[in-house]
Amino acid sequence: MKTIAFFIVTAFLTSVISCVGNSNKPGETIVSVKTDFGVIKVKLYDDTPKHRDNFVKLVNEGFYNDLIFHRVINKFMMQGGDPNSRNAEPGAQLGSGGPGYTTPAEINPKYFHKKGALAAARLGGPRNPGKESSGSQFYIVQGAVYRPGQLDTMEISINKQKKDLMMKERFQSVNSKLTECREKNDKAGFDKLVAGITIEVDSIYNASPKFILSKEQREAYSTIGGYPSLDGEYTIFGEVVEGLDIVDKIAAVKTNSANRPIEDVKMKIELVK
Repeated sequence: MKTIAFFIVTAFLTSVISCVGNSNKPGETIVSVKTDFGVIKVKLYDDTPKHRDNFVKLVNEGFYNDLIFHRVINKFMMQGGDPNSRNAEPGAQLGSGGPGYTTPAEINPKYFHKKGALAAARLGGPRNPGKESSGSQFYIVQGAVYRPGQLDTMEISINKQKKDLMMKERFQSVNSKLTECREKNDKAGFDKLVAGITIEVDSIYNASPKFILSKEQREAYSTIGGYPSLDGEYTIFGEVVEGLDIVDKIAAVKTNSANRPIEDVKMKIELVK
């Protein structure tokens, strides 16, 4: 009886130790990105279900196998998922391919562009006001480490850019009226329009949320690093849980003027669990 009890206790402890040593929690979705440089394991977030499910679907279909990281920028990110990159000729222009659909944005403020963040690429600018994601293209953040003072300056700069963009869009909306004032040499009318635009934009800008880095963001960006200026603009739907050193190795490869690696960096993505 003592022998049986010993084996029962031993088996129980082994099970507990195994569970504690496993960094993957039950129910998590983990994928492996296999490259010639090594394997990157990525956890997909459950609270970005559209992106998670779409990514898993494409992985299970073998969509990503033998595609390349077609855009790699050291201290920034590595991007892949363009189906046109499969067996692409050297120098071919890449980055516009996809599965023929987009994915609705799932931008969650609790996720940010820390090193290792997995995010969906997308079409930028006014042609994509809903910030819908590419159906297949993604990027993994490498970024850089920032000093606290640099983060302060970045907040100021990003908020200024936000206001400048609002001014530009408002000026474009009344461009015909401004042109008419110029043609008539109506300085008073022109100045009145400009003053009205300035007051309107100031009112909207002052009432809108400002770009302010949270305590968690500041801690991450000043320790492991990342790329804060993209926060709130793209859907982040996962993070690297193993293989940040592989991200660094890929980010360091030589690239051409279009940021495509001189030697193709192929990927094979598989569902782990």
